[in-house]
Amino acid sequence: MRPKSLEKEEAIRTIALQIIAEEGLENLSMQKLAKAANISPRTIYIKYENKEDLLVKLFIEEVLGAYEKAVLENFDPEAGFAEGIKKLWQNTFKFLTGNRHAFALIQYGKSSPLLNKAYQQKNIKQGDFFGLIQHFIQRQAAAGIINDFPFDVHRAMLFSPIFDLVNEYFDYEARHEQIITVEVLSACCEAVIKGMLK
Repeated sequence: MRPKSLEKEEAIRTIALQIIAEEGLENLSMQKLAKAANISPRTIYIKYENKEDLLVKLFIEEVLGAYEKAVLENFDPEAGFAEGIKKLWQNTFKFLTGNRHAFALIQYGKSSPLLNKAYQQKNIKQGDFFGLIQHFIQRQAAAGIINDFPFDVHRAMLFSPIFDLVNEYFDYEARHEQIITVEVLSACCEAVIKGMLK
């Protein structure tokens, strides 16, 4: 039998992720979380300094590893550019649309210091995660297939469009018809690939 403190911690994380997925990150508060977990707010503050600390730890411990594993599933860093990008896009889309809480945390991290704080806390350096993608992009640039930009530029060019598409996907979930289909995703991916080729 697990100690009650571990059960409480797991409940806090599970409920926090549930609130993020169902109501949005902006609707997560420590008081709301405590009420939903049926514990006192003081219990949460024993483990987490504040909401930002909770989000950083959720990102590191609940999202980052699972995100990397999903994105790199069956990805071959020695593949051709188009083949590799298509696989990365398919994997990314599948993971993000199936894990709204992860998407919300990643999006939040892009517009706040969250990701930098998370990386600093765990001493994570560029290449510690998604190193295979970096290797893949560097190989394509070295071969003259794509322009030789810094990796962060390539990452923005390749993945910003898919994040915007996932955002539209969730926006259209509540509407009559979903416009972000697998076919649309594939066509957008082709356009990004063509735009990046030299």
